[in-house]
Amino acid sequence: MRFLIIIPAHNEEDHLPFTLDSLQQQRYKDFKVVVTNDGSTDHTPEIIKRYTDTDSRFETVNLQKSAHQPGSKVVNAFKKGLETQDLDHFDIICKFDADIILDENYLETIEKSFSNNPKYGLVGGLLYVEKEGDWVYEGNSNKNHVRGPLKAYRKECFLEIGGLRETLGWDNIDSILLEHLGWKEVVLPELKVKLIKVKGADYTVRESDYYGRYFYFLGLNRFLAYVASLKEAMKIRSVSFFFSIIKAYESCRSKKMKLKISKEEQQVINNKRWETLKKKWL
Repeated sequence: MRFLIIIPAHNEEDHLPFTLDSLQQQRYKDFKVVVTNDGSTDHTPEIIKRYTDTDSRFETVNLQKSAHQPGSKVVNAFKKGLETQDLDHFDIICKFDADIILDENYLETIEKSFSNNPKYGLVGGLLYVEKEGDWVYEGNSNKNHVRGPLKAYRKECFLEIGGLRETLGWDNIDSILLEHLGWKEVVLPELKVKLIKVKGADYTVRESDYYGRYFYFLGLNRFLAYVASLKEAMKIRSVSFFFSIIKAYESCRSKKMKLKISKEEQQVINNKRWETLKKKWL
């Protein structure tokens, strides 16, 4: 099986070499990498050129800098890279971040997993961050969810879910839709991926605004959005945080901001949330 790996990158001169080196060191060699340079103002373009000049498996696409909006910016850059390739030549489509380090057996293990399990639609490892000199599990509570920095899709699954959506929540929308269509999302805990920098460090939006917008663009109805907001507020024991999230969510509703999912997909997402809620509380 052949991999197509798309890596959106904006001002990643300190991290990108680690990612690209780890790809060159993979035991599994049948892949192509497209690095989408999203208007970088540092030395990211020069770093990319070092690889494209010496390794025919590496290509690049240069974009003008877009506004930094969580979710939409990175997916837009991913799509621009994807548009340059003929998907008929690939079997696995990956969206990787520009600040991860993969073990040399990463692609090999992913390929075997897809080859041996025809219903696997999305596969990945677990993220680890550096803390006091040690690499420790990132701490996301759901170890059954493939995180945004290391998505690997079977091509047929990727096409059936309609690709990635330029919106907050894209890396949860994909999981819900593929499961609804009969595919499986699988995390391989033996695959430990090092995440060099903390996610969200470049975002300027307030945390409460982020959650409110996230729940809206995920397509949650009002009741489910309020439940999700309460859950986040309870984590930090803050009533004001709950109302701030709700304010951001209701602001999106009042403006009737356009969703990147269809009515049918929105219903699927809400139904899934209802099922999860009932399993937990009933």
